[in-house]
Amino acid sequence: MKITGHLKVSEFASLEELSDRLGVSVSTVRRDVTALESGGKIRRTHGGARWKANRTDEYAFTVRNSQSIKEKEAIALTCSELVQPGWSVILDAGSTVYHVARHLQEKAPQIITNSLPVANLFSSAPEAEVVVSGGVIYPRLGVLVGPLAVEAFSKAHANIAIMSASGLTTEGVFNSHSLLIDMQKAMIRSSDRVVFCLDHTKFDRRSLFFLTEVSNLDTVVTDWLAPESLISDLRCMGIEVLRAPEPT
Repeated sequence: MKITGHLKVSEFASLEELSDRLGVSVSTVRRDVTALESGGKIRRTHGGARWKANRTDEYAFTVRNSQSIKEKEAIALTCSELVQPGWSVILDAGSTVYHVARHLQEKAPQIITNSLPVANLFSSAPEAEVVVSGGVIYPRLGVLVGPLAVEAFSKAHANIAIMSASGLTTEGVFNSHSLLIDMQKAMIRSSDRVVFCLDHTKFDRRSLFFLTEVSNLDTVVTDWLAPESLISDLRCMGIEVLRAPEPT
């Protein structure tokens, strides 16, 4: 079944997206989704469907946040130095970005985010002003998604956007979740400076969905294990690459 095959990969899709992919009407998709829900593999949501088969959840925030901690913390320290006191800062829902957020409180920033963990982190920080986007809660990723979230970032302006992704090559930046693409594009358009925090495992890696060309990046912050060949290529393309040193 094409619907279940698509949802296995994307995990969530709107009825309109499924309609476009399958070349059938939305009403036909709605009937098929209702039938498939009875089989227990998918779950109907408002305006769409979600894959719900049990499996190891390598993309869940709690799992990602427990991986490559030393590298992420080094990247976070380096990235936090780019933020000036009082700046407005867009923070996406990446686990590395969450580490960056932990070092920003003393700078009294204005935070704009769709990340529930980041919002919770600043909930008791009186120095920071926090704006949380609207949208639908996607618990698995700890993120707010959907048109309301995209609209919130489209109307915002920030001195800097600090973001993450699943892959980076000289062709561009990639992400694993279609739900995040439009939102991250809005973040990029709304920021004076675009910074991607990517540990070495994201280098020379393509994920399912293309996000943006390398030319839309200002800075990449990575760790000491990132491959020198791609770093050199990015610098030749005019991208600032900051390599966090290995902690002693």
